[in-house]
Amino acid sequence: MDHPTLRGDRVVLRPLTAADRPRLREIRAEPEVARWWALGGTVEAAGEPDDDADVELAVELDGQLVGQVQYGEEAEPDYRHASIDIFLATAVHGQGVGSDVVRTLARYLFDERGHHRLTIDPAASNGRAIAAYARVGFKSVGVMRQYERGPDGTWHDGLLMDLLRDELRESNAGQPRSKRG
Repeated sequence: MDHPTLRGDRVVLRPLTAADRPRLREIRAEPEVARWWALGGTVEAAGEPDDDADVELAVELDGQLVGQVQYGEEAEPDYRHASIDIFLATAVHGQGVGSDVVRTLARYLFDERGHHRLTIDPAASNGRAIAAYARVGFKSVGVMRQYERGPDGTWHDGLLMDLLRDELRESNAGQPRSKRG
């Protein structure tokens, strides 16, 4: 499938190319990213055709490749929905980039791909990711016990979160953030 380039408030999501693979491997090797993502998988195949693979998109910020987002779609009409997964370079953590990426992709999946529901499943202990997804409107559904084997070889819980079309929170770009404390 030819995928359009998607533009968020600050990010650009574009199809991956083989030239992206070295930088994505570097990002996945960063300790704060590798903590949640094992090396290998989709990064190794970035830019290679695979009919069974999720749709993979490069995440650019200010013209620099800073991560990857991907989605998979359930085509069965009675269960139709899409799932999202994302990783970002440590240098952009805590800057609202993840929320912008997920919001941008969610708009596309709702408006262009016709989904009514999206899921995302971060590690239950990944508070930063959970907070980013909640800012977009995702709600916790429940803990999936011993859901995935982590890079350390042990089983970890996952948090299933979902988002319905009318729950998508639009960006607050250009609006002042409230101060806490």
